[in-house]
Amino acid sequence: MKANKPAEILPGLAPSAEILFLRLRSLGDIVLTTPAIESLHAWRPDLRVVVAIEPTFAPVLEGNPAVTEIFPVRDFAGTAFRLVLRRFPVVLNQHGGPSSVLLAAASFAPVRVAWQRSQFPFLANVLVPGPHEFFGDRGVHTAEHRLTQLWWIGLPRGPVPAASVYPQPDALARVESLLASRGVESGRPYAVLQPGAAFATRRWPLDRFAPLSESLAGDQHLVPILLLGPGERAIEAEAARLMPASAVTLSGLNLRELIALVSRARLFVGHDTGPTHVAAAAGCPVVEIFGSSTPVYWRPWAVPSRVVMNGFPCRPCRGDRCYAFDEPRCILSVTVDQVERACRELLAETSK
Repeated sequence: MKANKPAEILPGLAPSAEILFLRLRSLGDIVLTTPAIESLHAWRPDLRVVVAIEPTFAPVLEGNPAVTEIFPVRDFAGTAFRLVLRRFPVVLNQHGGPSSVLLAAASFAPVRVAWQRSQFPFLANVLVPGPHEFFGDRGVHTAEHRLTQLWWIGLPRGPVPAASVYPQPDALARVESLLASRGVESGRPYAVLQPGAAFATRRWPLDRFAPLSESLAGDQHLVPILLLGPGERAIEAEAARLMPASAVTLSGLNLRELIALVSRARLFVGHDTGPTHVAAAAGCPVVEIFGSSTPVYWRPWAVPSRVVMNGFPCRPCRGDRCYAFDEPRCILSVTVDQVERACRELLAETSK
């Protein structure tokens, strides 16, 4: 196994060798790393796959049969020390930021893999070229891009599998109890609506979720569940004022409970956010509303879905503000009728 012969690295690993994935944080990116992990496991199930991740995001990998161990990252010095002791033969930096680059270097692994455009690329000894090397000029989804590191070091190329998360029995029981306490009896179909997003350029207005909820409850006989994230408690009062009586608002769910909730949903409607990718990985049909980001990289992966967006030549942009107009017209231009139509089509398709 030599770093200067990358295609021989994975085939040359000894039986039961450990391989470390560094993917520290960012919910959607972690979810979209699971196809790469699954592909490696399907090809060589003897390898022990270890994933270094911040504990907050560990539930994404809980119960995943392709993951041998979740390696918690709590602080830099302690993590670096433990990495040295483990003597991993191969470290894949799937994160690319300064912390992961330095941790990979601190591991002293004989093979340290990173993309050519990672920060401090000189600290890795196997640099993987950009997506064009593997896919030509077409746009490449994030789930596909994650696999390029493995293909470069010897994994045979093949179809990219779906992302995956695994709801745990205790979390499923807690969510069922919570829903029952809000009047949603066991087995009743529901749709999860997630109005939050990091930037206003990706957030469909909350007042448009109200008529959508009415449509889902009346025409589709689904209980609309409005899901608010940890930083969105401030809009609970507004949600209570806007949403119809048929809707249930949930806030404060942890990641394990989120996975459980979406795994039993009939439909998920949201934006380019981590929970949307969690829902897709749980196998829930997804309607994703796009503003400043692009479905080329971030559409629901390998799950029945619909993308709702209108054409703007300035897309994609950084998204922290609108650079072209006085307001984020990309997301504001999406109408309730567009989203309702996408929901109807997807529900009809997935009920067959």
